[in-house]
Amino acid sequence: MIARRKTTTVRAGSVKIGSGAPIVVQSMTKVATTDIARCVRQINRLAAAGCRLVRVAVPRAADTAALAKIVPKVAVPLIADVHFSPARAIEAMEAGAAKIRLNPGNITNRRDILRIIDAAAMHKTAVRIGVNEASIRGTKARDVPPARRTALMLREMTGYIRLFEDRGFTRIVLSAKSSDTVRTIEVNRSIAAAFDYPMHLGLTHAGLPEDARIPSAAVIGALLAEGIGDTIRVSLAGDPVAEAKMAAEILASLHLAGRRRPELIVCPTCGRAEIDVVRLARRVKKAVAGIDKPLRIAVMGCVVNGPGEAADADLAVCAGKNKGFIYRRGRRISIVPEARIIPALLKQLAGL
Repeated sequence: MIARRKTTTVRAGSVKIGSGAPIVVQSMTKVATTDIARCVRQINRLAAAGCRLVRVAVPRAADTAALAKIVPKVAVPLIADVHFSPARAIEAMEAGAAKIRLNPGNITNRRDILRIIDAAAMHKTAVRIGVNEASIRGTKARDVPPARRTALMLREMTGYIRLFEDRGFTRIVLSAKSSDTVRTIEVNRSIAAAFDYPMHLGLTHAGLPEDARIPSAAVIGALLAEGIGDTIRVSLAGDPVAEAKMAAEILASLHLAGRRRPELIVCPTCGRAEIDVVRLARRVKKAVAGIDKPLRIAVMGCVVNGPGEAADADLAVCAGKNKGFIYRRGRRISIVPEARIIPALLKQLAGL
């Protein structure tokens, strides 16, 4: 098991964030907050997909007013995404946000920051101090050499944290993000070494879903493997439910969370295969798509690794020429013609 870095514990409504609690998956709504009905539906979809926190944008007073109506309609605590307006931060807390996100690059006036801190203390609201490389205070990221950006983000983070600590406020979660994978890893390592607050992981803009899987898994997976990270958000362009599913897959792959649905293990195929393994695997994947059990299913193309994978799977098929050997938890159950492989697997699944 991965040994997680020890942190303080921060409560955002009913959710605990920190090394003493499970890693929290979160996402963000992609519809206008003022469209209350759509926003509520999307939040509920995200909760069903495994999100325990959901963030909403509140750039205008109309958004914080809508937030007050959304909070009682959903079952998960909400985070208000605040960038430029101290008034929106305070309104969001008054509306019932369990946590707010502040960007040190966008709210810089000391008096404004202290007002927000005092309001957060009064409402018992958690605060994520989230530095983005693209909005570093007093400069444009493109004008700073890449080698200096990690240090600059850490400096901005440290200055903000000291204001909160001087006010006696420690209900803090930290994050530092970039669209660059290496710098995101570097700056989060630096923050983890300097502070013991819980940390939120992610990239600022990972890309389209098909392009974002690798950079998101590389950054979040690398840091989690080092024990860094207490809540994660995968940022994708498109449906946020895909973000939640991808985040859950990353956690499950590192044994940091249980799986919510079947895991499909498929051999890479080689010259030994006497059946179209890829086609068979896609048929199996489609057949088990509606199953809500954390099963391990293996589809193998020959006898070299097949029996070994079958022994480690809840259900497996080792395919030969025009036939399949069906295994259930390591024990061979039957040999069936290729056309009967899917029905045979589904029959065994029904008993698991």
